[in-house]
Amino acid sequence: MTSLAPMPAGGVQRIVYLGTPEMAVAPLRALVAAGVEVALVITRVDKRRGRGSALSPSPVKAAALELGLPVSHELADATKVGAALGVVVAYGRIIPPTVLSRVPMINVHFSLLPRWRGAAPVERALLAGDSETGICIMRVEEGLDTGVVYERVVVPIRQRHTLSSLRTDLVDASLAPLVRAVTQGCGSGEAQHGEATHAAKIDPSELRVRWSASARHIAALARLEAAWFMHAGKRVRLSAAQVATLGAADPVASEKRSRGSTVGTVLQVGTDGVVVACGEGAVLITTVQPAGKNSMSASAWANGARLAGSSESVSLA
Repeated sequence: MTSLAPMPAGGVQRIVYLGTPEMAVAPLRALVAAGVEVALVITRVDKRRGRGSALSPSPVKAAALELGLPVSHELADATKVGAALGVVVAYGRIIPPTVLSRVPMINVHFSLLPRWRGAAPVERALLAGDSETGICIMRVEEGLDTGVVYERVVVPIRQRHTLSSLRTDLVDASLAPLVRAVTQGCGSGEAQHGEATHAAKIDPSELRVRWSASARHIAALARLEAAWFMHAGKRVRLSAAQVATLGAADPVASEKRSRGSTVGTVLQVGTDGVVVACGEGAVLITTVQPAGKNSMSASAWANGARLAGSSESVSLA
């Protein structure tokens, strides 16, 4: 294993910053506001978005240019600006040993390590139904999120959280510890303890709703804000859902479910949403976004799709 560059004994003033998406913008701004000199920002190359031919910068690049900071797309440039420390926030690439041997680096990781090491820790925490997550300021080394942890902050996962709102809360929780680590020093840190779990990147196939899954899983999937299912040959985004409680107040839906309705069967359409049978339990869909349309209540969509008032059970493909 390549030797890592030694960590600074205390706070530093000159850093190189590595980040790409929107959630890496606020930490960059916080460091600049704290008076830290950002010698260079490294981010991904510009990409085409949509159908146009124009290239768009990453959110971090756009913020860096606004702040008057130099930007590079080359990792090797991190070693050429005399930075005492590298700060990594959702950069999206593995930092090679050739860089780590010359520039010590810390990372803001959005989980309570060693749980959810990897590319999609926030998504995996939501899918697993975790009650809490958090942030860790950690040392970057060759292993995937295996370095010592200098500071951690616990963030509760609440029922209202979606992927975007939880990310916002996590970023907010990271700002003060990150600024403190850079300007006052990281200390010695401590090794990670406990069972390690891997947060693999979300594959697009995982976002398709499979009604044979449990209601709990489908409700969790909706919190990622990108889940979808098919109806009448068209894609419908599942924007919000929750586990349905079927009882005396829903006699028709309860009776259908007790008869073992096929998964994907619409059990009930009401003002609060659409109840669908799952492999385990039933899910109440409250908000959807049909292809080419704005987000709407599931009940309004059901009326337009003629799910409401049907005398027969309707299945969603």
